[in-house]
Amino acid sequence: MIKFLDLQTLNARFETEFQQEFKKFLDSGYYVLGNNVKAFEKSYATYCGTKHCVGVSNGLDALILILEAYKILGKLQEGDEVIVPANTYIASILGITKAGLKPVLVEPDLETFNIDPTKIETAITPKTKAILVVHLYGQLVEMSEIHKTAKQHNLLVMEDAAQAHGAKNINGQKAGNLSDAAGFSFYPTKNLGALGEAGAVTTNDTELAEVITKLRNYGSSSKYINQYKGVNNRLDEIQAAFLRVKLPHLDADNEIRRQIAKRYVSEITNSLITLPNYQNDESHVFHQFVIRTKNRAKLQAYLTENEIGTLIHYETPPHKQEAYQEWNELRFPITEKIHYECLSLPINPILKTSEIDRIIAVLNQFS
Repeated sequence: MIKFLDLQTLNARFETEFQQEFKKFLDSGYYVLGNNVKAFEKSYATYCGTKHCVGVSNGLDALILILEAYKILGKLQEGDEVIVPANTYIASILGITKAGLKPVLVEPDLETFNIDPTKIETAITPKTKAILVVHLYGQLVEMSEIHKTAKQHNLLVMEDAAQAHGAKNINGQKAGNLSDAAGFSFYPTKNLGALGEAGAVTTNDTELAEVITKLRNYGSSSKYINQYKGVNNRLDEIQAAFLRVKLPHLDADNEIRRQIAKRYVSEITNSLITLPNYQNDESHVFHQFVIRTKNRAKLQAYLTENEIGTLIHYETPPHKQEAYQEWNELRFPITEKIHYECLSLPINPILKTSEIDRIIAVLNQFS
């Protein structure tokens, strides 16, 4: 059986270092917001090319904290509109509504799965104050048009970079350094994954970073002095230690993902399968390799019969979810097409050449 993702084997590569770091952690006697968090924040900010990284509890909290901090700074207020792609994972939208803001859904580009910059202008109203882009499946959004529109309308630009660790544009700028602020998730399945929940905010805005640093820790400016009505959204010290072990290997792992993607794109020739857009550069880190097919159920069952694991990212679009019943009658044809046709194939740094060969051969025999 070719598993979709074998997390145990993936993390076994670092077992010795994990054990060493865990012993250091135990021996330190300091278990919350200690040296591991500080060191990881410094390392990840350097990696992304930003002035600041603030470690937080998970990716959703990262987005909420960014938006709440902007409210404190007076750049957003309750009820403001935030443009967001209609086909994103629901966490992007939950972050907006949890912060008391209104998501405005915009269709994606069918080729890239990312928000279509040409459709943003018509969605802007006097209440629009921000754009939240999502680098979906690991592919960077083309940001030049986004920033042009944002500048014209004086809008904040934020990244949901939860799936794009290490992706960079032609100028060498990485995800997390392409906007006013970015939220990352280090959920175990991510390209840079912890062994539990973890997240971060990256930004070049010192004032914003300072507010988020306080908000994540009960709104505290110093011990028992609470400047804001904060929350407990701190990055766990042990997860920071594990992330520090894995970060130096991220670029090499991403390159393996790209090499697998190149094989899939060049060698899967079945006309019943639509392959993802890939420009043969470093703007895509292939958190997922997502194909489309008109008969997804049949293809998924066929692959299961051939002992190849797959997943659907994501079966139901946000506007059709029960959580957002007020949107259930809305129509987003491109989003719906993607959500009803997409299927994710195995792609990860421990996938064997023989397994890649088999996946390609089995897909080409599908009829």
